[in-house]
Amino acid sequence: MTTSVRVRFDASLWQLPSSEGQSQAYERTPAPDFGVQRWRPASLQHQQDGRIHRLSGQTMGTHWSLRLVNPDYLPTEPVLSLLEQVFEDVIAQMSNWESDSLITRFNRSRPGDVHVMPAEFAHVLEAALHWARLSGAAMDPCMGALVSLWGFGPRQNPLQPHRGQTPPGDEIQRLLQASGCRHLRWNAQTRQLQQSGGLELDFCGIAKGFAVDWAVQKLQAAGWAAGLFEIGGELRSWGQRPDGRPWQVQLGMGGSTEAEPLIVACREGAFATSGDFWHQFTHAGKRYSHTLDPRTGWPVEHDLASVTVFHEECMHADALATVLTVLGPQQGMDFTLQHGIAAVLTSHLASDGNETRRQVIKTPAWINQFEA
Repeated sequence: MTTSVRVRFDASLWQLPSSEGQSQAYERTPAPDFGVQRWRPASLQHQQDGRIHRLSGQTMGTHWSLRLVNPDYLPTEPVLSLLEQVFEDVIAQMSNWESDSLITRFNRSRPGDVHVMPAEFAHVLEAALHWARLSGAAMDPCMGALVSLWGFGPRQNPLQPHRGQTPPGDEIQRLLQASGCRHLRWNAQTRQLQQSGGLELDFCGIAKGFAVDWAVQKLQAAGWAAGLFEIGGELRSWGQRPDGRPWQVQLGMGGSTEAEPLIVACREGAFATSGDFWHQFTHAGKRYSHTLDPRTGWPVEHDLASVTVFHEECMHADALATVLTVLGPQQGMDFTLQHGIAAVLTSHLASDGNETRRQVIKTPAWINQFEA
């Protein structure tokens, strides 16, 4: 673990989504496409501007990219070092794929063992527990054992295709009873986490969004006034372009070829997309999503192909995209109305059942934010 000075993260630095917000109409120009399933490094900058510097690389099993407003043409090596430190710290704390990460050490520890977690780990865990409570356990960071049972957790060869088999029903039920937030022994004040026995944490539905937020906050603290940062399709913007216009991004639509792409203008805020267009498998003619419903222990079975959420912070957009994906079209829409969430829900089928088209539903908060 690094001993470098960390950016402070606590409850005072984030808040619940609000249905209130001011929206503005801007002229739309060609936008970079950050749809996860259509992401291409070459598409990050359609409109060339020498004052916007572009950096990219790989982390957490995916690509990252940064568009940084740099009118003075300052060297970017410190920026790369800053980002690499953020990636290393997040992976060292929250990656289930690393054998010596903090989360893996906890998952493998003996019953009764107590672990004192760093502030960043605690911040992510508290946010995940918040949305777990609010959504009726549609999100649960304590389901790592079930994720692994279904073959979506860490494995020796990450590039190896899914085995294409469903686990035994009795094993699903056994781990469902042994997993979940109700077994978590967590003291938020002291940041002490005690292993209750076989409990496995999994931050895959929120850690990547947190990494985006942490990187952006460090860039801001270093004096960078504007930029657009993205990890695997989860992105956050701050400030504005050199020409005074907001950032414009083209968001994914769950692999749809029929629906018009979502192009939005954003000065400050974050987007996250959750969907089953990549991680899925088919067994005995039935399609299984990688998104598990923590309430049943089985993959979700509704018709949602993808969910895109806007929030002030990427960590919460990431978590909410997972929540809505689990809740499904109707319950998910009800949840967005109750909490004023700006989101776009895309179904596999159109309302008339046509498999070649998708049904795209935008929440009122989304329309007010980007289309009013």
